[in-house]
Amino acid sequence: MSIEVFSGKRVLITGHTGFKGTWLTAWLHSVGAKICGISKDIPTSPSMFGILNLEKDIEHHLFDICESERLNEVVRTFNPDFIFHLAAQALVSVSYEDPIDTIKTNVLGTASILQCLTEFQGNCTAIIITSDKCYENVEWEWGYKETDRLGGKDIYSGSKGAAEIILHAYIESFLKNKTNIKIASARAGNVIGGGDWAKDRIVPDCIKSWLNNVPVTIRCPDATRPWQHVLEPLSGYLALAIALSEDTQSPSKLNHQAFNFGPKNEQNKTVLELISELANRWGIEDQSDAFSIVDRTPFHEAGLLKLNCDKAMFHLSWQPNLEYEECIDFVSDWYVEHYQKESNMRDFTLLQIMRYQEYANKRAIAWAQK
Repeated sequence: MSIEVFSGKRVLITGHTGFKGTWLTAWLHSVGAKICGISKDIPTSPSMFGILNLEKDIEHHLFDICESERLNEVVRTFNPDFIFHLAAQALVSVSYEDPIDTIKTNVLGTASILQCLTEFQGNCTAIIITSDKCYENVEWEWGYKETDRLGGKDIYSGSKGAAEIILHAYIESFLKNKTNIKIASARAGNVIGGGDWAKDRIVPDCIKSWLNNVPVTIRCPDATRPWQHVLEPLSGYLALAIALSEDTQSPSKLNHQAFNFGPKNEQNKTVLELISELANRWGIEDQSDAFSIVDRTPFHEAGLLKLNCDKAMFHLSWQPNLEYEECIDFVSDWYVEHYQKESNMRDFTLLQIMRYQEYANKRAIAWAQK
């Protein structure tokens, strides 16, 4: 298994202009993949996709993936070897503001990709990315396994659980015997990293506040999350795609399966712990200058959410790469380089990707081996 598998391969990425999608596009382009991206729009301003100027390096499309005829035409013409479906409405807060659009994007958008695959004639490995929030979260202390109940107390979580159910239905109805298509889902969440400017997310909120020399307001300082750098789940998606594409077992233990990708248990930190670490690296010495706590929770937020990643570790030889301190360094360094040093962020992003690969290689993680 090696990430060099993607060199020269045709890779379709939906949601390529988003936070995760931009990192994945940059990473795969750096190893020589030929990339076609489909996104509804440029989701934020500033935009990491724009800052890295990736549009000139790929086949770049802006349209809604629910436009099935246009989607089919692009897929048929590009003829991908791999598909990574990341296009989504990814914010819990927005799901309260516009539940219908969230359901349309996350459920019907996923169905649109799956319907396209039922008609696709080439050989293709597809990874459908949902979320750790697809699980019915009862806030127990051990991690959710892929066989645990799906659900959600908010529209975003429900839409991700529904996307998983729709995927299973398409597999059983249309894709089970379609031997040219290999497909699996990937579940991860709470990613942090440079280049994220989405609203109502803790790291962008911190950076925006601190740039204006005001404390960031936080609602749930004791809420615990499995924080992980964005490259961690992306390495899982890539490892899954590689293993699935090379899988010749019958019956397969990978095809039509779901896989969790999360950090090490010790990286379940509180919101307050994360902010304190980020503030220290930003150069804020007095914690009162870093944050203020408000007694206001406008929507339901989970207090505890953990994943059990044993399945990915056993079947894919995947494992988390970065230690918590390294994760914080990667996140902080990106914003410091961008805002305080005004560096070339394309070069710095590629440097972080290379450094991430070097760490994984030294730690003998399977996807990083030559």
